[in-house]
Amino acid sequence: MRLGSFVDGSVRRLFLQAGNTAIDLLAADERDEFRSMLSFIEGGEAAEEIATEIARNPPARSVRGMDELRIAAPLLPSTVLCAGSNYRAHNAEKAGSPLSGREPEFFLKTSDCVIGPGEDIVHDPRLTRKLDCETELAVVVGRPGRHIPVDDALSHVFGYTIANDVTARDRQVRRTPEGVVFYELGRGKAFDTSLPLGPVIATTSEIPDPQTLMLRTTVNGELRQQANTADMIWSCAELIHFFSTNFTLKPGMVILTGTPAGTAWSVDRELGGTWTPTEGLIAATRYCLPGDTVISEIENVGALQNAVVERA
Repeated sequence: MRLGSFVDGSVRRLFLQAGNTAIDLLAADERDEFRSMLSFIEGGEAAEEIATEIARNPPARSVRGMDELRIAAPLLPSTVLCAGSNYRAHNAEKAGSPLSGREPEFFLKTSDCVIGPGEDIVHDPRLTRKLDCETELAVVVGRPGRHIPVDDALSHVFGYTIANDVTARDRQVRRTPEGVVFYELGRGKAFDTSLPLGPVIATTSEIPDPQTLMLRTTVNGELRQQANTADMIWSCAELIHFFSTNFTLKPGMVILTGTPAGTAWSVDRELGGTWTPTEGLIAATRYCLPGDTVISEIENVGALQNAVVERA
């Protein structure tokens, strides 16, 4: 099942994707579980079963073409828990900090960072001159829990979506006078339009194993990233366990799982980039600038497209 949100006037509504068509679930059945993505997630298996039954024979009033919808981010998460340096190949292409690859780099984003498919990533030169994009698998929490064991972690997942962890590299990467690299993951990661999310959430019935998915990033049609989630250092289950040590995970929270090699950072010698040629990938010649189009794709989820624009 693939679920998303669309904007109807000033109201966000929930849809179920069925190929090139969308079923407006609230138009089909005005139950509370269909009033928002969070309500649906909290509705658990019962909400999914009802939606599945509706999808078999949807009322005509509820069916619309996907191209008719103004698709929004599938949800506005209460908390976004992020793990940096979680792909082996990405760790190898950049300057290492003392903790790189030893434990997940823990940082946060907020709902204020989130934009949806087709919305613009703002390039603000007063914030950064090194704007980078990173495609990531995002885990959507479905069931609450604290200190969740690894072997039970995936039972707490509602589904998966695509995230673009937009990053201000010149805010993120710092060096001490002695040459030690450290990361400032606040200003480098959390800012307006720094988290494109979507286009839909694929439930666990669509993705029973999140460690087998192909991921791709193109910038202006050039393939920059291509990898499999099997290259993660810490699996989705291990990250759920890790973050649940700090937080009671709640329905609607989102976990970002890191990005693979192929970022613009990899060719930036000033910030410690160590690009090496990889078959099929094109090395970045620069960071993202106004006029660029970034497409993030993940197998069994879809494609998330956003343009980069000048700050007005």
